[in-house]
Amino acid sequence: MDGFLIAVLLVSALAMGGRDQWLVAQWADVLERSTALLAVAVLCACLSAGAMAWIGAEFAELLPRRAAQMLVAFALAIAAAELAFPVRVKSPQEPTRSLGAIAIVLLARQIGDGARFAVFALAAWTVVPLTAGLGGALGGAAAVAVGWSVGRETLARWPLRIVRLVLAGCLALAALFIGLNARFAAF
Repeated sequence: MDGFLIAVLLVSALAMGGRDQWLVAQWADVLERSTALLAVAVLCACLSAGAMAWIGAEFAELLPRRAAQMLVAFALAIAAAELAFPVRVKSPQEPTRSLGAIAIVLLARQIGDGARFAVFALAAWTVVPLTAGLGGALGGAAAVAVGWSVGRETLARWPLRIVRLVLAGCLALAALFIGLNARFAAF
């Protein structure tokens, strides 16, 4: 249960202001808040969180305990680095109305973002990675739903860059402490 709750809170916070949320906000403005767009965005959030949870759990099973802790530290460091980079999403010149194309772009954006790397780390860390995947799916779905509901103009007024930098710093500290613990902990 802890992995689920941590994943929900962490992913919903880390995905705020992310590339996937901005894309959904832009497409929601263009497609006039289509419920099909929301369904595709939620499905993509669930698929990407599930994939990263599965991959994280599989990697953690292959490694000894301390190496798995180091894997968690590296995943959190990658998530911190991704959060620190500024999000620059170009407005679509000729937006497609193909939900399949939208799904492919969203999945590609979500698989490599900081929120999904946090799901990877939580799945590698927890005993039951299914809960981390479910929590990550719910948190990611909440983030894209916020983007869909408020649109680009409202999202642009929020101080998301500052929030993402603070979260990047927190993740970097967590990665540092987990990595040091894995390196110097007694057997």
